[in-house]
Amino acid sequence: MENLQYTRNWKQKDIVVAIGDTRVGRGDFLLAAGPCSVENSRQMAGISDILSGTPVKLLRGGAFKPRTSPYSFQGLGEEGLKLLRQTADALRIPLVTEVTDLKYLELVSRYADVLQIGSRNMAAYELLKEAGRQPKPVLLKRGMAATVKEFLYAAEYVAAGGNEQLILCERGIRSFDPEFRNVLDLNAVTLLKRITPFPVIVDPSHGSGRADAVLALSLAAAAAGADGVMIEVHPSPGTALSDGDQSLDPDRFRVWAKQLSALARFLGKRI
Repeated sequence: MENLQYTRNWKQKDIVVAIGDTRVGRGDFLLAAGPCSVENSRQMAGISDILSGTPVKLLRGGAFKPRTSPYSFQGLGEEGLKLLRQTADALRIPLVTEVTDLKYLELVSRYADVLQIGSRNMAAYELLKEAGRQPKPVLLKRGMAATVKEFLYAAEYVAAGGNEQLILCERGIRSFDPEFRNVLDLNAVTLLKRITPFPVIVDPSHGSGRADAVLALSLAAAAAGADGVMIEVHPSPGTALSDGDQSLDPDRFRVWAKQLSALARFLGKRI
């Protein structure tokens, strides 16, 4: 790994990504949470109740949902974006949501404060190029079967367009073990922190696919040097239209927020 060669000469070192009053990187530790996908206004009211008064500084949620099965819930589209925006405004925190296709970039940009490029689109190079030409921060997720080198070249596509307000997200990679949806690669977190200037966060919800593993993996990510953790939460995971098995219920979320905040502060991070 020491022999990895990259073409980009980064303009900055140890970049801090600014999202309004929310900061991530260089000692600012990000807690991000929200549903896998927006389902209806009642669900989002429940999300608002769960997150209100907590250290979460970024709302996550999907309005356009790329799914493996064409028969699975695909999201509410613009109506979902409106509900996400209303919830973020009520909580007074910024919003990150996924852009699934180049044709949706302008629409999603109207509502989101951060544009997420998901795992399935990490190699959608035209989308990466256009994300690099617009001014909003970008959260780039590692492809589910991508090497670290491939992940970093994808990041270069964004940064080469002039946008270095870029957050890298380790979200687990495919493995042979059916007990977990993915295997969370904390090796990659330590390497990315050493060889790139970008903040690196971790998504243990997708990284495991199991709500009972999220807290332990979140604590491990913070200890490994991550700049933040992004999880999925739902008022009633058993009724969720997507990813209920990996979403924290309100009780588990409160424990997660308390313990992860305490560890981050112990490590000298700002919450």
